[in-house]
Amino acid sequence: MIDFKKRLCKKLSENIPQLTEEEILVMIEIPPDTKMGDFAFPCFRLAKIFRNAPNAIANSIAENLDKGDFIDKIEIAGGYLNFFINKEYLVKAVLGEVLLKKEMFGGSLIGNGKNVVVEFSSPNIAKPFHIGHIRSTVIGNSLYKIYKFLGYNTIAINHLGDYGTQFGKLIVAFKNWGDEEEIRANPITTLLDLYVRFHREAETKPELEEESRQWFKKLENGDEEAIGLWKWFREVSLDEFNRVYNMLDITFDSFTGESFYSDKMPAVIDMMQNKGIMKKSEGADIVDLEPFGMPSALIRKGDGSTLYITRDLAAAIYRKETYDFYKNIYVVGSQQILHFQQLKKILHLMGLEWEKDCVHVPFGMVSLEDGTMSTREGRVVFLEDVLNKAVEKTKDIINEKNPNLENLEKIAKQVGIGAVIFEELSNNRTKDYTFTWDKILNFEGETGPYVQYTHARASSVLRKAETGIDKVFKSELLTDDITLEVLKGIQQFPEIVEDAQRKNEPSIITRHIVDVAQAFNRFYHEHSILVEDEELKKARLAVVFAVKQVLNTGLGLLGIQAPERM
Repeated sequence: MIDFKKRLCKKLSENIPQLTEEEILVMIEIPPDTKMGDFAFPCFRLAKIFRNAPNAIANSIAENLDKGDFIDKIEIAGGYLNFFINKEYLVKAVLGEVLLKKEMFGGSLIGNGKNVVVEFSSPNIAKPFHIGHIRSTVIGNSLYKIYKFLGYNTIAINHLGDYGTQFGKLIVAFKNWGDEEEIRANPITTLLDLYVRFHREAETKPELEEESRQWFKKLENGDEEAIGLWKWFREVSLDEFNRVYNMLDITFDSFTGESFYSDKMPAVIDMMQNKGIMKKSEGADIVDLEPFGMPSALIRKGDGSTLYITRDLAAAIYRKETYDFYKNIYVVGSQQILHFQQLKKILHLMGLEWEKDCVHVPFGMVSLEDGTMSTREGRVVFLEDVLNKAVEKTKDIINEKNPNLENLEKIAKQVGIGAVIFEELSNNRTKDYTFTWDKILNFEGETGPYVQYTHARASSVLRKAETGIDKVFKSELLTDDITLEVLKGIQQFPEIVEDAQRKNEPSIITRHIVDVAQAFNRFYHEHSILVEDEELKKARLAVVFAVKQVLNTGLGLLGIQAPERM
């Protein structure tokens, strides 16, 4: 795509040698109203450099600037230079590239030869896959797709919570109150009930806590019974999780959870000892991080058992050795910010310079209307229930509005599950939010179903045209304001994708494809497309094709399918 902003930057740099191209590029703005131009450049910062008023500086630059073939006119207003792009040039450039690249429009090779690890979802074995897990799952999946679309070799890792003291608790609960047949019939719910009961019983029988610690120690030491139970809990849990991943159409390259690193931790501990960064404290091994404004990190307990951070250190080193990553991204909740600050600092103290390439992508918490979720208390909303309910509601809506729709089941799944994902990715990921059924299943307004319906509408127009898309069309027929608004949204799409990748923020794409859909619907209502005038029809069909392509790609990058019919 011709980057008009960068081309304008080069033109301006010829007249402002006192600033670098990077400085000029940052200063270029997009006006809030297209009547003020396509781009604006404020001259206030130049007042000190040129010792003149901003308006006078703007006049001087405008007089000397070579407009080239893409700038139509320049206007001066209140110290700003307002640039209007040549309309026909924009039409040809935008549609020409979409028609050429098709499904690769917006993609690039900026990541060519670079490996990016994305760790996401990572539920705990033997615990519910609840609505709180959806954030890591869909944000991580979207980032995986965005990086891949930009040419990175991307590796999706599900770092399962399949180790730790909770397994000691679960083993104790199973041995005291468990029933094998009940677990086989209904694994997660039964294991959750056992986990909840353990904490309830431990309130009056504190000896259970010590017993659970002993069982976890047995697990770490390779006890046959402990390992057998742990493997069984892991197996039945994965079966449940994979059912949800299949609904979300999410796959992973690796399910190497915490347990995978159990035999790799001794070498990491030796490494820390050799570097002299670990010391004893009340019988335990710690890394003192107080000088860096953080609490000390507990690496190994007095009884020799390890902790989450020990396994994360081993995982980071293993990933670097295995994948030689350019970035190692952790899509983990904001409550773990301190953990990752400690992790990176310890890696730094170990002399591992690549710690700077470990990136924590935090997100806000999900709470229920009556308070926060608690696995210990059994207060959770199962993600599978949310997805199924969304699909059922979608079926009801389709039966009401389009009862003869073919492939009802398939489309209801695409739209219902897409609605849930889109809602998750529609706001900035760092914001907390409260889960409510009404909001998650509201299909009105700026929602996934709205964008999917717009894609289906564009697909319908192209089917009815019964002709292929011609790459040769009269660009002068597409220079009205409504059409140009659509094309400007399409033109921005590659930059939007790169911005989402730089900021690890899928909501940038979510908001943009809503804007494109809204602009297209105005175009659709204001302009007849399948007209008798063949040249006009050919030109407008090129716009429809471009919109369909951007919506399809944008939804795909969010992990949402784009139905051809709705």
